[in-house]
Amino acid sequence: MFLKTYQPELINTAIVVVIFIIIRIIGKIAIRKIGQKSTINDARIKLISRYYTVTLFLIFLFVEAFIFGAEYDNISVVFSSVFAVIGVALFAIWSILSNVTSGVIMFFSFPYKVGDKIKIHDKDYPIVAVIEDIRAFQLHLREDSGDLVTYPNNLILQKAVTLVEKDAIEDFGDFN
Repeated sequence: MFLKTYQPELINTAIVVVIFIIIRIIGKIAIRKIGQKSTINDARIKLISRYYTVTLFLIFLFVEAFIFGAEYDNISVVFSSVFAVIGVALFAIWSILSNVTSGVIMFFSFPYKVGDKIKIHDKDYPIVAVIEDIRAFQLHLREDSGDLVTYPNNLILQKAVTLVEKDAIEDFGDFN
């Protein structure tokens, strides 16, 4: 009875699932190729792929709601309510969201790689260090003294940065 009642919706859902899987595979391949071409480490590639999958899944849920007959007005009320709650919650933790967004931007356009020695021109705390890791929220930088500095992603995009040496991490050894 269920299958007969919702047959068109189930067929449309199957089509959307296939399209979702194809788009997801193509997107993940593209992200992997961009990451490998830019010599970005695998952990960052996986993180960006995860963000991409979650975004696609949310779009999938939105499309599924329309397939099963939800009205645009009803969906807009639900989504605006959810986004209002999320907006208030994210305002309280805006720096985390800012760092994650900066991490995504850095994946595609950050000119420095793990192993590069950089100088951050911060007036309060200038840093000359080797990039050990680029994570979702911060960079891990190793100073010449051996100190580990975690520097927020959103700040690295706001400060002037100079490349001191490429692949300097080889000179200092492995700190992990």
